[in-house]
Amino acid sequence: MTEGSSATIPTKVDPDKLTGLLEEVGWRPVGGRRGVYMRYLPPGVEESSSGVSSLMIPLDSQAPEFMDVMRSALLQISEDSDSWARFIYPRLIVDVSDEFRFRRESSAPSGFIDWRSGEKLIESARRTLVAGAKYFLSPGRHFVNRNGRFASRYLDQILMGQTAPGSYIVTAYAPPNAGISLSAGEASGLPDVNVAHGREVSKAVVRAVEATAEAVEHYRLSGSLSGFEAGVARGISYEMTQALLGITAHSDGADITVDWDSNIDSPSPGSAHFEFSGADAEPLSKAAVQLAEDKSSRMVTLIGRVHLLAKKQAGSPGVFGVEALTAGSVKKVRVRLADEEDYHEAIRAHEEDLAIQVSGKLEKEGNLSWLYNATVIRTLGHVDEYQRRNRGSTVIVGQMNLFAPESSEIKQAGGEIS
Repeated sequence: MTEGSSATIPTKVDPDKLTGLLEEVGWRPVGGRRGVYMRYLPPGVEESSSGVSSLMIPLDSQAPEFMDVMRSALLQISEDSDSWARFIYPRLIVDVSDEFRFRRESSAPSGFIDWRSGEKLIESARRTLVAGAKYFLSPGRHFVNRNGRFASRYLDQILMGQTAPGSYIVTAYAPPNAGISLSAGEASGLPDVNVAHGREVSKAVVRAVEATAEAVEHYRLSGSLSGFEAGVARGISYEMTQALLGITAHSDGADITVDWDSNIDSPSPGSAHFEFSGADAEPLSKAAVQLAEDKSSRMVTLIGRVHLLAKKQAGSPGVFGVEALTAGSVKKVRVRLADEEDYHEAIRAHEEDLAIQVSGKLEKEGNLSWLYNATVIRTLGHVDEYQRRNRGSTVIVGQMNLFAPESSEIKQAGGEIS
């Protein structure tokens, strides 16, 4: 590539980091002079190949010619525009970072994904990081807004990278040395701690994902959700099951990989890798319902169509209306959310006419039925498609009239019960 190249070339580069990145993408060292320079051959090129010149990377940043030689080397590397733009350049300009990669199988050409699935993957990646950051402060079945401000500050430190080649991959770069402040209220119970280090929060994210993956595996073997309940102390939560549900639902396979930056003083943990399949959406969905349940009141789960969106008020999680798609005594409910994050999913369900599964505490006020402290569990595809799949379904034996005078407790709400 010539000096007229349109590639963006960073002005300050750590040669050790650059050589490490080159070797990761397949460049091969073929000699050099210790402390002065290293020579590399491109991936797949043999040393004996004619007409192929090696790449020289300067190592002595104090040498007068260092800047010119380094720029020439970067221009040569950027000739492979795909590798440069997707892998080398983004990691080169980030000083130090731990790397989370969220991958989802896609039937689209390599490195592409259908738009809605891509949006869902990015949203799920964000939710995974937020759920793990909330757990860093304290474990919980259902955080709602608890620890939310701290999680937002952690998220503000993270950069998002471009998708990598192959299946669609979203990359998050989390600086391990970042200091995330703790407010006095949120830091209750953490003596003499005012700042959390980025890597420690990232480790909490990994522990929470690991615990959830183990609970999914336990369900595969036993059919029991007990692993999710037992894993709450290790980071399993409604928020984490929701995040991973977004990655796995309707997928042909997905995984999360974490690589820790070794360019810091403290020892780096080993890489982490967690694999999921589309079938894992079932236990994650069931666990989300169970973890969202308020043990002090009767909670119900409803599947329906979003037919009404109330204008969202500042500071309010949001309200929307759902028309039930399954048999039951409740035909329409107003849903008052516990977490404003779920309102975006309700908007999407309304815009795309998707069947939506919601859970909350059901109460009757006049002629209106309300789901209070509600959560959106997941969307279930287009309403017409959902109805075709479930046409002919019958009311569960023993279903009671929800608001009949003789009914002393809630048994069913036009759908599944948690």
